[in-house]
Amino acid sequence: MTLRVLAAMSGGVDSAVAAARAVEAGHDVTGVHMALSSNPRSYRTGARGCCTLEDSRDARRAADVIGIPFYVWDLAERFDRDVVQDFVDEYAAGRTPNPCLRCNEKIKFAALLDKALALGFDAVCTGHYARLEGGVLRRGVDEAKDQSYVLAVCTPEQLEHAMFPLGDTTKAEIRREAERRGLQVADKPDSHDICFIADGDTRAFLAERLGTAPGPIVDVSGEVVGEHQGAYAYTVGQRRGLRIGRPAPDGKPRYVLDISPVTNTVTVGPREALDVHEIVGERPVWLSPRPDGPLECQVQLRAHGEVYDCTAEPDGDGLRIRLRSPARGVAKGQAAVLYDGDRVLGSATIGETSRVPV
Repeated sequence: MTLRVLAAMSGGVDSAVAAARAVEAGHDVTGVHMALSSNPRSYRTGARGCCTLEDSRDARRAADVIGIPFYVWDLAERFDRDVVQDFVDEYAAGRTPNPCLRCNEKIKFAALLDKALALGFDAVCTGHYARLEGGVLRRGVDEAKDQSYVLAVCTPEQLEHAMFPLGDTTKAEIRREAERRGLQVADKPDSHDICFIADGDTRAFLAERLGTAPGPIVDVSGEVVGEHQGAYAYTVGQRRGLRIGRPAPDGKPRYVLDISPVTNTVTVGPREALDVHEIVGERPVWLSPRPDGPLECQVQLRAHGEVYDCTAEPDGDGLRIRLRSPARGVAKGQAAVLYDGDRVLGSATIGETSRVPV
């Protein structure tokens, strides 16, 4: 069946090949590049970003080679509100957000998809490394590039209108295919880091927007061991850049254990104090039927992070996850994504953690 497909083209090799594959599959494809900044020069330059002027030009050239119509859609205001400001607000609240996950949730599969459907398109095609099989979201076959984690925030209704043509292919194969298709982006380096932080300095970016807010750094006993200029500059599990003038009594490194925006306090301690056995998730999204009781499954707690065996159970409007073995450095604000093998079952935002098994 021929579908009207809107191909989101970032200017990189993955989205270009995804669009080409959608055409090859017989669909009526239109390419679109999302302009995510009113001043694209303020975002990542060169090959490090996905929303620069250079990227827009690369996307247009790829669309020309593929032979599809191409447009640029201005989503800068929505991106600033739902991704950039959310990023700042989350850090100010003592949490550690994932902006790529939020971009999928609020931009690609909300703002972009809503506009596409309103214009009569049937689906949005992206270059994510994940598989959709009969409405089931699964990991991509390339384990190093799998992006099912950052797609797990999408609802079943959104996934009904999604297309991920690259999920059955490795990145190396995609680059070779792009070269065969004559796409100039075949050897373009992958984007990385946070696209809207021009120089990659997250601490300076947050300080510019939140200002300095000196406060204490304390150990687990409550003793003040240092001072910070803004609790937002720290994340749970962080070891470097703590700026503590003296070592721990046992000489071992200290790690950030907790960030309290209410008291403007950063708590540090030994590595073993990072162990987490239980997680409370907020705003769960179920991609499989919501279980009536405990569910034996696996959970991933950060992009490309380790997978843990667990028991997950709905708890009112939230989700309670009990780990079979402890995880370390679990940051509030990140996503907890549930899997059954390579199948995504659902996700939730990490709201609370507990070190002691219950």
